Amino acid sequence: MTSVLPSQKQMGSGTYTFSSHPRVVQNRRKYRGVQPTVTEETFTYGNIMYDRRVVRGNTYAQHILPLSAQPDPIEIQRQQEAQRRALAKKRAKELLRPRTPEAVEGRKHIDVQTEMYLEELSDRVEEKDMECQTDAFLDRPPTPLFIPAKTGADVATQILEGELFDFDLEVKPMLEVLVGKTIEQALLEVMEEEELAQLRAQQHAFEELRNAELAEAQRLEEQERRHREEKERRKKQHREILLKEKETAEKVAARAFAQQYLADLVPSVFSSLRDNGYFYDPVERDVETAFMPWLMEEVENIMKKNDLGRTMLDMIIRDVVKKRLADFQKVTSQESLVKSQGQEVKSEESVMQPHNPDMEATHPELQLKDPETEPKDEIPLDI
Repeated sequence: MTSVLPSQKQMGSGTYTFSSHPRVVQNRRKYRGVQPTVTEETFTYGNIMYDRRVVRGNTYAQHILPLSAQPDPIEIQRQQEAQRRALAKKRAKELLRPRTPEAVEGRKHIDVQTEMYLEELSDRVEEKDMECQTDAFLDRPPTPLFIPAKTGADVATQILEGELFDFDLEVKPMLEVLVGKTIEQALLEVMEEEELAQLRAQQHAFEELRNAELAEAQRLEEQERRHREEKERRKKQHREILLKEKETAEKVAARAFAQQYLADLVPSVFSSLRDNGYFYDPVERDVETAFMPWLMEEVENIMKKNDLGRTMLDMIIRDVVKKRLADFQKVTSQESLVKSQGQEVKSEESVMQPHNPDMEATHPELQLKDPETEPKDEIPLDI
């Protein structure tokens, strides 16, 4: 659809023209299904009565909008703010959208066809119609009121005092009506006040009577309530007395029956309890519950101390034995070393001097001792 709005110079008389290319009317579909996509060739027209592109009114005069149709400045500002926010959001989305990086130095990007199927390129230039609408005309100032021009000649006349009417004579009827009406209204108001006073007095007397009757009714109700409560209290006390008498009679009968039944049972019960040990000697029970546990505890403490002393003594003896055994091993090692050195010296002397039995007989201290036959010094071990 194309709308042509000529400029003011072309318009001349200010007429509005509209033109549109002819189109083929589509056939009505038999069944309702998926609606075809609206394109330039298939555009469904709506009701022109609600189409904003259709100008209302005459087409030869200036289009004047009523005052009620004037755009609200606040609404216009709100729409501008919304458009500004939408534009900022769109710019932000474009900035966030990933783009192709810039080409390296010495190269440049070119557009290539990446579709799966090749497209046919034709010489026909694609055309489409666009539409535009100019802004509404400014409001014309209101037309001033029509004041017709003078058509006749001005004349004048003079009226003297007393020519039209006599004020003193003609005002009497009006004055009589006003005075009579005022007096009548005053009398009605006085009678109304008297009637209202009587009504208030009667109402006051009625209220006093009603209050007295109400107080008397409340007194009677309170008296009846006290009588009823007293009656219920007396009945409750009587029931409690009867219940206590019944319980007392049952207890007396039960006590008598128990005494009669237990007369022969008590001796046998006491004898069986005595035989089973339920009756005990206080001194014996005191010894069993107090003295014997204390005695066993003390004996156990003494036994623990004795065991501890024995353990400590065993540890001391073990340490002493280990120490003496170490000393003995040390002395034994020293003696074996001395004997080995003495045997070496003796062998050297026997090689240097001949054997002389007479000297050994006269000097027995010079005889060589055999370490194996010589008795060893024993170290006593105190265990």
